[in-house]
Formats: sequence, C-alpha cells, structure tokens
Amino acid sequence: MTPLTHEKLQLLHNSGRHALEKALGLTLSNWKVGEFYQKEIDDAMMNFWLPKTLANPDKFIWYTDWEIVLKTGNLSIGGMGFAGEPNDKGEAEIGYMIEERHQGKGFATEALELMSGWALRQDRVKFVTVHTYESNLPSVRILEKCGFSQFKKADDGLLSFRLTKPA
Repeated sequence: MTPLTHEKLQLLHNSGRHALEKALGLTLSNWKVGEFYQKEIDDAMMNFWLPKTLANPDKFIWYTDWEIVLKTGNLSIGGMGFAGEPNDKGEAEIGYMIEERHQGKGFATEALELMSGWALRQDRVKFVTVHTYESNLPSVRILEKCGFSQFKKADDGLLSFRLTKPA
C-alpha cells in the first residue's frame, strides 16, 4: 500500500488516474467505479484529502488515500484510508474501496488486516472502526474475517464495526 502525499493527490485530482499511476511507476489501470463510490471519492478528495494533507503534512498518512497495489502486475486496485488521526477515545476510523474487477479476491481483507494492524500498533490507537451498510454483505464478511465486531446499527442500515487493541 502506498500513501499519497498532498502533491500526488493534486496530480490525481488535476491530471487523472493514469498520470498518478505513471508518477508512481505503476502499470496503467482502467478503473471502473460505480457512481456512488465515485461521488464518495470526489467528496473525499475536495473536502478531506486535499485540505487535510495540506494542513497536516507531517501527519498526512492519517488524512490521505493509500493506494492498494498488487505486487504481481504492479497495479493499483483500490484505496483505503483513515478518517483522520485517532480521536480522544483512541478510535481510528478506516474506509476502503476495491475496484469492481478485483472484488471478491481477498485483496480488501489483506489490506484491512495490514492497515488495522498498523493502526493498533500506534500508541494513541485503542480500537479501529469501520462503517458499512448492512446490504453490503461482502464488506460485512470482510470485517468479520478480519476480527471486527458489530457494535452499532443506525436506522438507515449503517453498521459500525470495531476491532480492539489486544490487552
């Protein structure tokens, strides 16, 4: 996984995915992203990643997209990131997305295990949370495989899962 600096995020935003992939030395992909996820990516870019990485250059890893890159093929297949630094309760929130053609192959599980494991090794992190809709059964299965437990359900079907730091 590769965390994108503010400059790399600007390149992605201004010049597109292929320009970013060239700059990172990756094989060029042809991502297919549904409308819902594209809106989420666009919103994250403009309202979170770009302003937060600019304001927090020394802590950008908590505010950016981490490209999920297959070692075989050197190909970006998705993104994952934190919703900022851990809060006062020690909670670090993670979100993720895998490009449609690479879903169902265990890549999200592997990436989530790596990122949540890294987060839980940080002193300030006591637990990692992830939110997904109950209708997104593949994501629910990923969270369960990674050891997350559901702790909340909103009226709109949004489920909250938590992974706690071992004692």
